Amino acid sequence: MAKTTNERDLLWELIEDIKFAMFTTRHSNGHLHSRPLTTQNSELDEHSSLWFFVSRRSDTVADIAAQPQVNVVYADPSDDSYVSVSGDAAVVEDPAKKEALWTKATEAWFPGGVTDPDLALLEVRITHANYWDVKDSKLVQLLKIAKAAVTGKPPTNLGEHGEVRMK
Repeated sequence: MAKTTNERDLLWELIEDIKFAMFTTRHSNGHLHSRPLTTQNSELDEHSSLWFFVSRRSDTVADIAAQPQVNVVYADPSDDSYVSVSGDAAVVEDPAKKEALWTKATEAWFPGGVTDPDLALLEVRITHANYWDVKDSKLVQLLKIAKAAVTGKPPTNLGEHGEVRMK
């Protein structure tokens, strides 16, 4: 599927209200490591990037230095909305961007403020995303699943699945 403004908008619409994402890197031992991070931006920028604050001393920074490909997963079970984002991550030295993304809540992790020497700004440039979005109510979903159990045919039309390619 080719990138369109509508796809970018849909992707952002699905993740904008989800406060925490599971951010996955490949550790030096080869294992995948995931940790919850807070998405800092309030919209996708011109590079289709997600922004995060992390500690410079964290495994996250070390993992990205060795292998920049990451996965970021958003889930909103109450809305039956799920998004898996793949991209390339990098630590970005941009004091103005740090200032623009800074919130008072971030100070809980970085008491030195926006100039805290341990504060690292991560940019994830999205290359690809998959999403699953169910519009039916829980009752309708249960009825479709029950019908499938009775008929022996897998349920269909349980929601929308799509993919977005940014590059």
